[in-house]
Amino acid sequence: MAVYCNSAPFSCKASRNRDPTPLSALLPTRLFSLLQPPISFHPDRLKLSTCRWDKVASAVVSEESAVGSSSSGTDVFNLTYLEGNSWLWDISGVRVLVDPILVGNLDFGIPWLYDAAKKFLKNFELTDLPQLDCLLITQSLDDHCHLKTLKPLSKMSPNLRVIATPNAKPLLDPLFRNVTYLEPGQESEVEAANGSKVRIQATAAPVLGPPWQRPENVYLVISPQGQLTLYYEPHCVYNKDFLEKEHADIVITPVIKQLLPNFTLVSGQEDAVQLAKLLHAKFIVPMKNGDLDSKGFLASIVEGEGTIESFKELLLKELPDAKTLEPTPGEPLQIPPP
Repeated sequence: MAVYCNSAPFSCKASRNRDPTPLSALLPTRLFSLLQPPISFHPDRLKLSTCRWDKVASAVVSEESAVGSSSSGTDVFNLTYLEGNSWLWDISGVRVLVDPILVGNLDFGIPWLYDAAKKFLKNFELTDLPQLDCLLITQSLDDHCHLKTLKPLSKMSPNLRVIATPNAKPLLDPLFRNVTYLEPGQESEVEAANGSKVRIQATAAPVLGPPWQRPENVYLVISPQGQLTLYYEPHCVYNKDFLEKEHADIVITPVIKQLLPNFTLVSGQEDAVQLAKLLHAKFIVPMKNGDLDSKGFLASIVEGEGTIESFKELLLKELPDAKTLEPTPGEPLQIPPP
């Protein structure tokens, strides 16, 4: 299924048999799209930690463990889900903040139409973050490039390394001094204080506007030793031609569809299965980016289709060796490498 819009943060009822029509007929241009827990990846065993969310800095990463992982020659992904489309990743000591919505609600500047708050991390503050090596922005709309969060973050860390879609340039240039804009097919390297380096490669994602606009970004993140690759795109929208030669051990994607009348906002289910199959994924982390406390007219008309369980059943038929790792806000999952 082709989807050409950004994600929408809703959890609603099931719906079937939707045929996409142009979203521009339904929403203002700015709203071509609306809209869990720390995860550590090594590829051969799974360990569920019992720690609860207190502070991101203490619950997710410690300087000692990050340096130890890197110096041992073993690549480790620690992924902390911050709800919505937001993540904190620690890749062998390289700390990357992704699409953060950490200050205020998500409302696209039109709160009467849509207004969403997090369910679990209600007391989170920017000061809870550890020292960051990079800010990663996938798309230019508010559910990814959230100015209520980015403005105070830029005051705290104006020299923070930023990697982003070129579509976000008008928003990011006034805030940060060290921004790299990646077009599809380009890549950049991020280095941490401990010497660990990761490569971040962009591929094409949805077009959120007129057909002549450049696409947004999908990211492949390659660990320091090249032992693990992570794929991230928060709408289950992808260009098969761009990904045919790619491989990802870990795929983060929505699996529950989010639908407006006659239009798919966020895909999932069979499309998520085909994505995992295309990338030969070993682990799929299903995002719940629609699981927010939302209100407003748009929140009332968006419906969800499918469940994580129905996704697992589809995945078992197509990719029986892959594992689904369902994140829980505030609790890390760990998968050690080969």
